[in-house]
Amino acid sequence: MTIYKALTIAGSDSGAGAGLQADLKTFAALGVYGTSVVTAITAQNTHGVTRVLETPAPVVAAQIDAVMEDIGADAVKTGMLANARIIRTVADKVRQHGIQRLVVDPVMVAKGGHALLRPDAIRTLRIRLFPLAAVVTPNLPEAQALTGVEGTGVRAIKEMARRIVGMGAGSVVVKGGHRKGDATDILYDGADFQEYPAPRIRTRNTHGTGCTYSAALACGLACNNTLETAVAEAKEFITEAIRRAYSIGAGHSPVNHFHK
Repeated sequence: MTIYKALTIAGSDSGAGAGLQADLKTFAALGVYGTSVVTAITAQNTHGVTRVLETPAPVVAAQIDAVMEDIGADAVKTGMLANARIIRTVADKVRQHGIQRLVVDPVMVAKGGHALLRPDAIRTLRIRLFPLAAVVTPNLPEAQALTGVEGTGVRAIKEMARRIVGMGAGSVVVKGGHRKGDATDILYDGADFQEYPAPRIRTRNTHGTGCTYSAALACGLACNNTLETAVAEAKEFITEAIRRAYSIGAGHSPVNHFHK
């Protein structure tokens, strides 16, 4: 029996709908053994984030070493990295441990609007971590912030994708959840574009969509799928997780990670 393994480097969500809790649920749902590195502790529920405690960078480094030196990982994904020092630490450890299948979800703002990445860390994210990423998975507002490109049309999104790959990323998926009409994701691998459409589902239960999607994508890469197959399967997984979500709080409830 082959056991595939994935590591999430992300913040903790006390409401368990996003962050490393969402990642671990996704790994389990897809049959991948999950490990975790905590970059921050958030006091959070379906209404939003009320407090954040960032993990000291040496503790982040020690967690990564502990996992990689014993258990290892077939793929790694990053979520909330909080500040520039943590980003630099993660980048150094990715190089040290020879991690190739790296999914970078550039988490900047929580669903409720709370900032999850310090403004001065965005440049560090672009310069230090993107060149190590097999794929970057921004939503539309994140792609706009990263590139300075405005607009929501296909032409603008393709320009955002080109610029992010131009920052050194192997590929990028600009997610379509914030677009009008269908929720169509656009993959760019540095040569070709590919679209992954899905009907828009009208629901408030969308907490943790970005975390869940990037975790599912990491699972696909961990299982030796091609990038195109991993993106397609992650898109199918998150679409059904949204469709089958249920309310557990009075705000934006999480998606259903165990819909299968």
